[in-house]
Amino acid sequence: MFGKKLTPLLGVAISVAVMSAATTSNAAANDTPGYWTTTSGEVWRNGSGQCWRTQFWKPEDAIAECEDGKPVSNDSDMDGITDGLDSCPNSSTDIKVDARGCELDSDGDGVVDSLDRCPSTPAGTTVTANGCKKIAADSDGDGIVDSEDRCPGTSSGAAVNASGCELDNDKDGVVNSKDRCPTTTAGVKVNTTGCTLDTDNDGIVDSRDDCPDTGSGQKVDAKGCEISEVITLKGVTFAISSDLLTGNSSGILDEVTEILKRYPDMVIEVAGYTDNRGSVSLNKALSQKRAESVVRYFTVKGISSANLTAKGHGIESPIADNNTAAGRAQNRRVELHIIQQ
Repeated sequence: MFGKKLTPLLGVAISVAVMSAATTSNAAANDTPGYWTTTSGEVWRNGSGQCWRTQFWKPEDAIAECEDGKPVSNDSDMDGITDGLDSCPNSSTDIKVDARGCELDSDGDGVVDSLDRCPSTPAGTTVTANGCKKIAADSDGDGIVDSEDRCPGTSSGAAVNASGCELDNDKDGVVNSKDRCPTTTAGVKVNTTGCTLDTDNDGIVDSRDDCPDTGSGQKVDAKGCEISEVITLKGVTFAISSDLLTGNSSGILDEVTEILKRYPDMVIEVAGYTDNRGSVSLNKALSQKRAESVVRYFTVKGISSANLTAKGHGIESPIADNNTAAGRAQNRRVELHIIQQ
């Protein structure tokens, strides 16, 4: 719309408002429709030599002297939105635009369609420069975003809680991945591997050790106390005149089995005894059968028969008075004699 610089007509600057009132009819009637003219038919120009267009101007009204011989269009970027209404006057010709002449953003995420790799993002979603949902950072890959992760350095693959910290199922203060004893009883003191403390290293944890200061290398029983050369199996009983185990005998023998497994080189004589009622020979035979019954129990539980010997002593070596019922009950017993530790 800019032509070469010309001297203003009459040397007077006339406001658009005045010209509009004085020459509207001229614009429609003269030979240069679309431009303001003087009463003599000359096109009005400003101080820079520009022709004054009217509000009725259309591209087909253009004259070369006013437009400097250039093609005239009121839609410079050919997007279907006239320049006067086009907020994005340089849009590419191959894109769809909105009423403002700007490229469409169909999902309203702030990224125009031509750059949007996720064109159906739900409204209100925070997106990246390519229009896809912005994923919060999770540096340790545990499924808890960094902003909510209280343990940001969790080992890969470790199960974590809602705070991003590794689980400690038995609540002993040692996380599962480092806990070699994952079912420790609540409240029990543990070492760095999550196992109950065994201060004297005798294989019996402190919570069950009646002798917590056993010397290094000593063989101990289920209570953590040093094994004596003769062990009376209190509570191991039999049916009358029989080698059939009764009562809580199995539970007691199971505890002994664990000790024998802990010390596989230990050689044991299982010794059977009776009270003094009945003949000496019958009691000796009965005590032998009872000793053999205990040996069988151990071997079934996995103890090597090569380390076990059964011997019936009958009425020999009583440890209590056979004249009382209580004394006789004590004499009917099974002992373990440690032959080799």
